[in-house]
Amino acid sequence: MAEHTTGTATAEAPTLAATEFLDHDSPAVREFVDKTLADASVPAAATGTEKAIALFYAVRDGITYEVYGADLTRHGLSATGVLEKGFGFCVHKSILYAAALRAVGVPSKVYYGDVRNHLASPRLRELVGGDVFRFHSLTVVGLDGRWVKATPVFNKLLCRLYKIKPLEFDGRTDSLYHPYDEDGRRHMEFLHEHGSFDDVPYDLVVGGIRAAHPQLFANAHTTVSGSLAEEADGVDGAGGRTTAAA
Repeated sequence: MAEHTTGTATAEAPTLAATEFLDHDSPAVREFVDKTLADASVPAAATGTEKAIALFYAVRDGITYEVYGADLTRHGLSATGVLEKGFGFCVHKSILYAAALRAVGVPSKVYYGDVRNHLASPRLRELVGGDVFRFHSLTVVGLDGRWVKATPVFNKLLCRLYKIKPLEFDGRTDSLYHPYDEDGRRHMEFLHEHGSFDDVPYDLVVGGIRAAHPQLFANAHTTVSGSLAEEADGVDGAGGRTTAAA
């Protein structure tokens, strides 16, 4: 069920439940959460905010951001499937973060919106048919009685390659894509909101991405091969450069 993200955060069953996609009761997700909190020295008695912050950075930097070769099957878009692959793009990483939050009792939702990315590489721009990317995803987090948005997507390495400042998360303010990169060029702007959901609306999201960007797919459920890191080397003489999609 889609909802707007403003207002009071409540720990209602739908925002804490284990689902087909946010399968936080699976051994793989539980192991990921336990290891993350242990490595970050976050005690069991820590606040939800402290746990949410530690999990944000574990997903941001521990799961490689990659548009190419991504698994968009139903299993591939489960938190367990994302951990098995070890990489994915915004849709995958937001799902894993949402599931990890629920595992520690923090309410979460997944959010989708269309964005314009002004710094898409020539190849990626051709594959998606322009600079508008459908169903960019992030996670909505319920902390201290309110909802905040968090985007654990671009890992530090990719940000360094593309000269984009890594997004931080403090548990109090929204963590969204910066509108400008480190050189002052426009990076990303939000165009349309699909809303936030208690579970992944699989047909809406995957069908929407496939319909909008058919050339991005190698087959019905896998994107074409490639490497965002390698495309970061595509710097032209006029100062333009490549970057990743949403």
